[in-house]
Amino acid sequence: MPAADLPLLTDAARIAGRVATSFAGPVARAWDKPGGAGPVTEADLAVNDVLMSTLRTARPDYGWLSEETEDSTHRLDRDTVFIIDPIDGTRSFVEGSRTWAISIAVAHQGRVTAAAVYLPLRDKLYAAGLGTGATLNGASLRACAAPMSPASKVLAARPNFEPANWQGAAPQVDRHYRPSLAYRLSLVGEGRFDGMLTLRPSWEWDIAAGALIVSEAGGTITDRTGAPLLFNNPHPTLNGVVAAGDSLHSALLGRLEQQSA
Repeated sequence: MPAADLPLLTDAARIAGRVATSFAGPVARAWDKPGGAGPVTEADLAVNDVLMSTLRTARPDYGWLSEETEDSTHRLDRDTVFIIDPIDGTRSFVEGSRTWAISIAVAHQGRVTAAAVYLPLRDKLYAAGLGTGATLNGASLRACAAPMSPASKVLAARPNFEPANWQGAAPQVDRHYRPSLAYRLSLVGEGRFDGMLTLRPSWEWDIAAGALIVSEAGGTITDRTGAPLLFNNPHPTLNGVVAAGDSLHSALLGRLEQQSA
């Protein structure tokens, strides 16, 4: 399945990138979603439309889960599902930054089997197939295996390191931030950063593609309790995410206060 789906995803990502970059970030029409769900732009919707047309035409029997499509229980009846974030990092897009990504994954019976994360303005295409490894622009990736230290470069928003989230003091690491969760995960797979974490409930479309890139690059990724990530849930969220090399992952997980979602 990955061998058949991965070229479809990478081609679709590049098509979507051309659509997204045809909109000028700060000029693109933007508005807030209801219920405080964050911003959306005309570019998000245009990318969603082209991905839906491209991917569902090629795989009409697959289900569909996207941030920008009204969810339906129909996907729960499908063994295989597309999981899409048309523009991950919409605020970054609106600001005119280059650090936003198109995230595309295929999950089969809850497990991601093929993934692509594309940053058009940085010309970075991350890809992974289950059992076939992870790549960046065709070059193989390997996650860092270093143990935790004050020099460990960890991608996380500042609130994740509030003392209440940790047993005792928060670990001393070199914290960094990028606005796109898919990109954060891809950077861990690339080995440019040692780990990433987000402790609040996370939407599947933000995580699915990057999760396979991490694991196929030799990293470890779980929810905040250490449980494996499963996708295409009735309510498509995960109980946080911790991703890193084995040693750092174990160290971070061992220090976390375990709270239910």
